[in-house]
Amino acid sequence: MKTLLFAVLVLALTGLPVPGPGSAGLPSAPSEPRPATPHHKIPVILDTDIGDDIDDTWALGLLLQCPELDVKLVLTDYGRPSYRGRLAAKLLQSMGRADVPIGLGIELPHVSGAESQAAWLEDYDLASYPGPVHTNGIRALIDIILGSPEPVTLIAIGPVPNLAAALEQEPRIARRARFMGMHGSVRRGYGGKDQPDAEWNVRCDPGAFQKVLAAAWPITLTPLDTCGLVQLDGPLFRRFRASPGAVPRVIWENYRVWAAHRPELAPPDIEQRSSTLFDCVAVYLAIATDFCEMESLPLEVTPDGFTRVRAGARTVRAATAWKDLEGFKRWMVERLTRTATPAR
Repeated sequence: MKTLLFAVLVLALTGLPVPGPGSAGLPSAPSEPRPATPHHKIPVILDTDIGDDIDDTWALGLLLQCPELDVKLVLTDYGRPSYRGRLAAKLLQSMGRADVPIGLGIELPHVSGAESQAAWLEDYDLASYPGPVHTNGIRALIDIILGSPEPVTLIAIGPVPNLAAALEQEPRIARRARFMGMHGSVRRGYGGKDQPDAEWNVRCDPGAFQKVLAAAWPITLTPLDTCGLVQLDGPLFRRFRASPGAVPRVIWENYRVWAAHRPELAPPDIEQRSSTLFDCVAVYLAIATDFCEMESLPLEVTPDGFTRVRAGARTVRAATAWKDLEGFKRWMVERLTRTATPAR
């Protein structure tokens, strides 16, 4: 102990950095991302179950319209990699970003159901996508995170079996990344009701999300308490619809196709309002938190998919209420309808 104290004293007197708690062989888990500037973008990976609910398509478009973010990979999650990969590829190509790499997630035999945007996808061939396509998307995620000169922000907007598998293969990724997720329900449930729900992205695979919570990365969540309240209508929705840009045009085409296929999830007046845009809040949190009330909460995941506050559980940052929901909606529409192409 005396030797250690002497070494620390020498380092302090010479002006050299004193080793911190994470310096014994592995870097400490990253905390806050380096702020984005015109010369620096935050590297991000999007993990998405795109092709089920339409909010993933909105979130992808929003992500591409944020000049602060550098999209390193779009990784499809929760099974059906062929359908989801083809859809992600056609969306990216139609939105003018066919340079973005795509990773195909693991196949899950128990996951089936309607391909909600198949009518828009038609017979698109993934082999025609101009950008890189990684058939082993989990390996691509690991390589990108470990090879990055700075921590990668991982934006997860669906169930997370891919991420659980990646952590099993290479636990070190948690010390080189930050997790931003659209997951859970703390005090409010779907539609803003005053009782929490077992939120879909957690309930589909509670065990996978338990592994994500147990990992060493910093975690920021938008639970239903905030993301479940986001819908566009009125002048903001009309501004979105009137925009001539490729991103809003492609989102609108897919929204109409999805609504016709999933009328039980779509609002009855799709020409006047959006569905609930849960996933867009996770994209925003990768950049800023100003519109949200943020809390540090100890959260556990129950076997039936609830996220409960429990003393001693893993502490996460959660956006549990809105400071300015209308301000967030204005920000989102301004980004979605911006005409300048984000620098690549």
